[in-house]
Amino acid sequence: MRSNHKILLVVVALAFLAGCTPPSPVLTPLEIQSLQTREYEHDKAIVFASTMSVFQDLGYIVNSADLDTGLITTESPATSDRATFPARLTIMPELMVWSDVTSVMQTKATAFIEQIGNRSRVRLNFVITRQDSSVHGQTSRRDTPILDTTVYQNAFERIENAIFVRASN
Repeated sequence: MRSNHKILLVVVALAFLAGCTPPSPVLTPLEIQSLQTREYEHDKAIVFASTMSVFQDLGYIVNSADLDTGLITTESPATSDRATFPARLTIMPELMVWSDVTSVMQTKATAFIEQIGNRSRVRLNFVITRQDSSVHGQTSRRDTPILDTTVYQNAFERIENAIFVRASN
């Protein structure tokens, strides 16, 4: 009888903990577009140059930039770490071996700037890329979009400041 009480207690505790963690919000495509887009009352050339300088100020490496298309692609410097952990062999599960996995992470960012009348629209996109590889030659890659409001607000505030400086000259 006591073991049933313990099981019930564990189930209730897990249910309580699961209820305490708020679910991550799922954004609609329109909400994502709104998060990632801002308009400025300036010429495309000024907004494009300002966006380029902000990426560089933040430490991003510019892979490509084209004023005509308005597209900028960048990536942050990569960071890597190595982990060693025990693993079981598929062929002989009773054997335990140590495996090394190296993870390389970086943030990739793009900007699309377009002229609409006398205004320019900027859409930013930030993605975290993580690539894992093992000593056995296995690799995997996971791209995770960044949908944190503060990341985009910070970038747009910096772009706005850079536009102000460029437009004042």
